Amino acid sequence: MKTFSYDEDPHRRYNPLTDAWVLVSPHRTKRPWQGQVEKNTDTTRPPFDPKCYLCPTNVRANGAINPNYPDVFAFDNDFAALLTENTEGSDLEKNPLFKVQHERGMCRVVCFSPRHDLTIPEMTAEQVRKVVDLLCSEYATLGALDFVNYVQIFENKGAIMGCSNPHPHGQIWVQQSIPDEPLKKQAAQKRYFEAHATTLLTDYIAEESRRQERILFENDHFVALIPFWAVWPFEAMIVPRRPMPRITDMTDAEKTAFADAYRQLTILYDNLFDTSFPYSAGIHQAPTDGQTHAYWHWHMAFYPPLLRSATVKKFMVGYEMLANPQRDITPEQAAIRLRDLPKVHYKSLSIN
Repeated sequence: MKTFSYDEDPHRRYNPLTDAWVLVSPHRTKRPWQGQVEKNTDTTRPPFDPKCYLCPTNVRANGAINPNYPDVFAFDNDFAALLTENTEGSDLEKNPLFKVQHERGMCRVVCFSPRHDLTIPEMTAEQVRKVVDLLCSEYATLGALDFVNYVQIFENKGAIMGCSNPHPHGQIWVQQSIPDEPLKKQAAQKRYFEAHATTLLTDYIAEESRRQERILFENDHFVALIPFWAVWPFEAMIVPRRPMPRITDMTDAEKTAFADAYRQLTILYDNLFDTSFPYSAGIHQAPTDGQTHAYWHWHMAFYPPLLRSATVKKFMVGYEMLANPQRDITPEQAAIRLRDLPKVHYKSLSIN
């Protein structure tokens, strides 16, 4: 019987944060690709677009006029998926097979820069720090609303991820209930904390730092890595070394370190295929329900779709939709490819 190899043999990996499994099939990387090839939409954009509803001084779809903001800017989404109004009557359906709950909330848009042509990896460390400061401020303000129990901060980058406007921005959705994904992570972290008296991610990043197989880079306060249980080909996480439930728990030095890690990881992404690398990313953290949640260890997850090049993406279909997530390239192989890339953005390298 042959000896098992992570790099050659199909196997399953367990995600202790979500209590789920992923199938890893590294031998499939040898197959030729004859599937869909996306168009590379990485085009040069102007610093200011008079038709962009996020650029300073422009008119948005609802008629509001953006201020001439110098760095970051947040406002209520003009087409929000959640509304602040409270309603009655959502409990009219008595059949337990047809449960309905009214969901109250609000949605915010966060512009990262007045420049239409920049993204996080192309911004300076100081500019990204202002983004971090705004996210912390928004979290504190929105989380204090009496009907809000969870604040979801996220960024969709690239048209391939459904981003309808290339202006650098993210979103914040807040709501009464805790969404499914953070709720699963909350339950897993609570179980681990009660069993071990330490946070799950404290022990996890300590072991990853010892092994150095999936670490992308580290600074004094944060670790960036490809998780052992990653589903997407180049999925990554940024995790604070110090366990803390929320981003508002960060010190000034930790905010600067987080901004640096956010920028550095996205530079590696862009350098992988010399393109503005698409992804969905978001911060998972403790609810804003007035409880301490000492077991929560906040982190930022990145889910990029690209697989083989700037124009070939990973599809979650068939087996992935009906049975289990599956990946071909191993997390270790993905980490090596990203870790060995230049730490300076490829556009800056081409200029020099």
